[in-house]
Amino acid sequence: MTEMRRVVVTGLGAITPSGNSADALWEAARAGRSAIGVLEGEEFADLPVRIGGQVRDFDPEAHLPRALARRLSPVQQWAIAAADQAVAQAIKVSGAEADPGVSAASGDRAAASAVVPAPDDLPWDPQRLVVLAATGSGPVDAMQAATRAYDEGGPRSVPLTLAIYGAPDGAAALLSQRYGALGTSHGVSATCASGAVGLGDGLRLIRHGYADAVLVVGMEDCLGPVNLSSNANLRALAAGFEADPASASRPFDRDRSGFVMSHGAAAILLEAEDTAQGRGAEALAELTGFGASSDAHHPTAPHPEGRGAALSMRACLADAGLGPEAVDHVNAHGTGTPAGDAAEVRALSEVLGPRAREVPVTATKSTTGHLLGAAGVVEGILAIRSLRDGLIPPTLNADDPEFDLDLVRGEARRIDLGTVLSTSFGFGGHNAAVLFARMERHEEESR
Repeated sequence: MTEMRRVVVTGLGAITPSGNSADALWEAARAGRSAIGVLEGEEFADLPVRIGGQVRDFDPEAHLPRALARRLSPVQQWAIAAADQAVAQAIKVSGAEADPGVSAASGDRAAASAVVPAPDDLPWDPQRLVVLAATGSGPVDAMQAATRAYDEGGPRSVPLTLAIYGAPDGAAALLSQRYGALGTSHGVSATCASGAVGLGDGLRLIRHGYADAVLVVGMEDCLGPVNLSSNANLRALAAGFEADPASASRPFDRDRSGFVMSHGAAAILLEAEDTAQGRGAEALAELTGFGASSDAHHPTAPHPEGRGAALSMRACLADAGLGPEAVDHVNAHGTGTPAGDAAEVRALSEVLGPRAREVPVTATKSTTGHLLGAAGVVEGILAIRSLRDGLIPPTLNADDPEFDLDLVRGEARRIDLGTVLSTSFGFGGHNAAVLFARMERHEEESR
């Protein structure tokens, strides 16, 4: 049997409420700075929930030609900008490190090429370059706008762009064209576990020799009135925090009352270690394990004992060839829902055993909000930066923890980390876990 390839991370990108680069995202998380606020816009005035995490100060024409930017949904604009940052870092484009993903204000193709070269100049074999777009719901605003147009003006009023760009996989197609990627390009959808599943799919494609590089982009635009109303009607969202939005997301706290929705996009460029080494690229971390499962229990509620969540974590560790003693830190799903947090703690206790009380845990959704299908990629970036910086970001608002965890609170904790387990769980019983390892630690253990 052919030896499986090691998979490393060579590029990161982010357009999120916490900032419009991976560096900005990390700095906000490590500082414990909340990105949650009162939602801006008249359409939110009469909603039962009026808080969330919004992308701010984003100019799509700094990343895309004006004509294309106007045809795309904001979530696709964010996805492309985040992907450009990840690709630029992976190939060490001049200026990318200081100001990743930002090109000249004109937004034309020539300006964009100052950050990401033309497809022919990228270092990967185009037939072995893959693009995966992970999302819970895709460009929902496009369908809503088309429906309104149909209701008001009939069939001829429906825009052509709905058929071209309106599907969840639309961003994958756009990005494959942008980078000349001839490998498979498709959407990945598993509600709030979508991003982690996308990373796992990328790991397997490279590990088993189907690709040399996989660009995984998580994206979500869930802050429209329809999505907010639906989740509020389910009583899944934290409500009544307009006077102090930053206190709304309360993972593992006794007073937690629901999650806080955010939108945005994030990108991680995965690459075969031999390919990255061959072109002299820096490996930021290694993706060593992935596991996924289903609860087979309920449309929205997790299995009360965390059965499916535990299965995904066990499968992830087995995939990495490691036992629970190898987990140094957990970036928890930690949404702040009463049932979800309790089920996750039960799952962690089952998988880690007595060490569940010793392994430091954080829940970064307390700063970012919950980016649903993009959350797994956002938290993957934070896990990678924790490994590289030796720092665990704090969990906000866990003033009175309900569970016996080593929950990092108050301020970031300086600690030597070799591995980080990142968990993602979603409606419908979707569960996924990924394990990242620090390159130096792995190399020492391999010798």
